[in-house]
Amino acid sequence: MRKILVMGATSAIAQATNRLFAQDGDYLFLVARNREKLESISADLALRGAGRVITVVQDANATEGHAALVKQAAQALGGLDTLLVAHGLLPDQKQCQASWTATRQALETNALSILSLLTHGANHFEAQGHGTIAVISSVAGDRGRQSNYVYGAAKAMVSTFLQGLRNRLHASGVTVVTIKPGFVDTPMTASYSKGLLWAQPEQVARDIHEAVVSKREICYTPWFWRWIMWVIQHLPEWLFKRLSL
Repeated sequence: MRKILVMGATSAIAQATNRLFAQDGDYLFLVARNREKLESISADLALRGAGRVITVVQDANATEGHAALVKQAAQALGGLDTLLVAHGLLPDQKQCQASWTATRQALETNALSILSLLTHGANHFEAQGHGTIAVISSVAGDRGRQSNYVYGAAKAMVSTFLQGLRNRLHASGVTVVTIKPGFVDTPMTASYSKGLLWAQPEQVARDIHEAVVSKREICYTPWFWRWIMWVIQHLPEWLFKRLSL
């Protein structure tokens, strides 16, 4: 039985992952902005076997409250051993290209708010000498592409931060899991045309759950994205510039 703080608990991937945690009897501290959704999800998870479900309404960008949030979760659950960060937004690349304000907002939500939460979570786990930090980053952070480089830059920042945390916290017995989904069919991507490379949230959730349980540090989901991104990362720049990716 784990005691888990989930940031962005109403996202489609987080909901599917929380259902698997509930089946394990885990204690869950769910944080998101939508109170009605949280209450509905909480009731569903209790029926599925969650040992305890507590909900808190908070905007992830309210970074001044992150330290208190970690303490609140630990007190409410009687301890805290897992942090799952699942919040984020998919910015409009064209809008970001035209507006620094839009770019900054995307970076604040997809990178800076996560780094803030990780700073407080990492200090908590390091002090107690154990714990698991799992963060949904993205394959988009593996190489900047013209179609989504603002989103990709934020995810690259998160992935690099997690690399450093993993290196720092190894001696403390804390596991840091970087989750890199490819295309996922969620409300956030509802306007996109879907193809063979697209996965359902339930499939990604199974990989996240397995990574947390087994303490696998790098998790591409579905698995084939590891090899797709290996190819994209190794394309020479002269060729990469000529592709419309």
